[in-house]
Amino acid sequence: MAPRHYLQFRDLSRLEYEHIFERTGWIKAQFKAYKTYQPLADRTLAMIFEKQSTRTRLSFEAGMHQLGGTAIYLNTRDTQLGRGEPVEDAAQVISRMVDIVMIRTFEQDIIERFAGHSRVPVINGLTNEYHPCQILADIYTFIEHRGPIRGRTVAWIGDSNNVCNTWLQAAEVLDFNVHVSTPPGYEVEPERAGLYGTGHFEEFSDPMQAARGADLVTTDVWTSMGFEAENEERQRDFEDWQVDADMMRAAKKSALFMHCLPAHRGEEVAAAVIDGAQSVVWEEAENRLHAQKALLEFLLLGAVEARAPRRTTGKRVKR
Repeated sequence: MAPRHYLQFRDLSRLEYEHIFERTGWIKAQFKAYKTYQPLADRTLAMIFEKQSTRTRLSFEAGMHQLGGTAIYLNTRDTQLGRGEPVEDAAQVISRMVDIVMIRTFEQDIIERFAGHSRVPVINGLTNEYHPCQILADIYTFIEHRGPIRGRTVAWIGDSNNVCNTWLQAAEVLDFNVHVSTPPGYEVEPERAGLYGTGHFEEFSDPMQAARGADLVTTDVWTSMGFEAENEERQRDFEDWQVDADMMRAAKKSALFMHCLPAHRGEEVAAAVIDGAQSVVWEEAENRLHAQKALLEFLLLGAVEARAPRRTTGKRVKR
């Protein structure tokens, strides 16, 4: 059978996401209760990094270990990929030695080419165009705090980057709405975002209007990796697109705030917001671990039903 890849959010169906979210909750509960669940014993994950990372590397490496498997870190600077080996050749070799691959790179074309020649599932850990694992965790975090996301409104404030693109895809798959507000010149490009249509998002020139009545307000840094040369220009262009207390008051009283991190307090978000009562950024970050464990389980084992884990003993620090 051809391997199942996860390169964009739209690669899975609504029903498959419902299963993964249910499994995320179950797997997280085992983690919190210190109950061992290791269905991926003797399985190996290769993690290929071309971009720097904290949360992606830690969540995948720790997650694979917790599921009983092994994770191998590969940086393109330290491999033949960094010396010009064709992506297609590397995929042929690496996928014969491991069970699943995660790649964090620049252009989406790189990961598409790798997946096209891989014998095992490939996961997008981040590209310039998409960040599906982040939105997988974000939506689970919303469900955990506020229930189903279907029919809700998400306000995206700032750059129409890879995270924004993925929110837009998620809205089409899971049937919710996204209000997007970007400075002039940084608007959403539907083709680049990989959208089938435009029925699930609306663009606003005024970020306060985009946030009005939203169930979730979210943002990202003004200058993403790979765009550092534009930093000074972006600082000027995005000055009025900071998520602050006034913007959160425009959203629903029950609205949550999210940020994929790392964050720059005083730039894209005010300290009072990210450190305030509506912020769930730390739960959001932790849920990368649990959502990705559910994703690894799904891609390697299919739709697994709940099973009783082996109990562990001994006192440990509360998670």
